[in-house]
Parts: sequence; C-alpha cells; structure tokens
Amino acid sequence: MRLVAVILGADFEIARDMARLLTGESVSVLIDSEDDLVAAREQGRALASQLKLSSTDIVRIATVISELARNVLVHARHGEIHFRTIDDGRRRGIEITAKDEGPGIERPDRAMQDGYSTSGGFGLGLPGVRRLMDEFRIESTAAGTTVTVTKWSEW
Repeated sequence: MRLVAVILGADFEIARDMARLLTGESVSVLIDSEDDLVAAREQGRALASQLKLSSTDIVRIATVISELARNVLVHARHGEIHFRTIDDGRRRGIEITAKDEGPGIERPDRAMQDGYSTSGGFGLGLPGVRRLMDEFRIESTAAGTTVTVTKWSEW
C-alpha cells in the first residue's frame, strides 16, 4: 500500500490514522498529559506531510498544536485535539480543533490581544496561533472552549 510506504518508519497508529484521515474521517488525540501533547504534535506533522504542506507550514502546525494542547492542559486539565483533512475543490488543507470542558475564557476578545495572559505567560499564545494559520475560530462558554484552525495547501 502506497500510504504505508510513504509513512515507513512512523508508528503503526499514526499510519492507521493517516489512512482514516485521507479518506475524510477525523482522528482525535486525547490530551491529558505532556505525552499526549507530543502525540498530537506528531499526528499533525504526519498529516501535514501527507498533504504535502511546506516544511515551514509543518513547523507552524506543530507549534500551533503545542500551543493549543498546552492551553488545554493548563486551563482545563484535559480535552481533545481533532484532525481532519478538508478540500474545497481548489486546495486541500488540515483542520485542527482543540476542545475542552474547562471553565472557558471569560473574555475571548481580550485573549486574542498580544500580551494578555491569565496564566502568567507572555500572552502570545492564541494571537500567535491566529497569525500562523490561514483560518481561526474560537468559541468559549462556561462549559468549555473550542478553537478551530485551518492551514491550506494549493493543489
């Protein structure tokens, strides 16, 4: 199978998930620890590589996943990162959704401003994620936060 040859050397679960993703299914990684953050980052890198995104975009995607997963751990303690491939007829892309059931972001508009932080950091996380990706959406309530980002690749 061509997919297995392309992913040769990658772990079996990632190869299996890539096959699912390339057929339009979504794949999720539970985020409960730093190890899960690493697994999510590897999943994103593998998918971006399969979609033939540039090496710069692959690094951007890994950075975004790290930031989103870290936010899940710090603010909600657990959640999920969902991956799926998308296609609009002229381009393919990767859509990444970070979801948690934490306390939510009281002021999402403020959280999108450089320098705003509730955890003592530099306040560059979510604004940086927005800058690194082509599309960005955030929804936050007292029942949790969902951030969805997209990176496109021209065909």
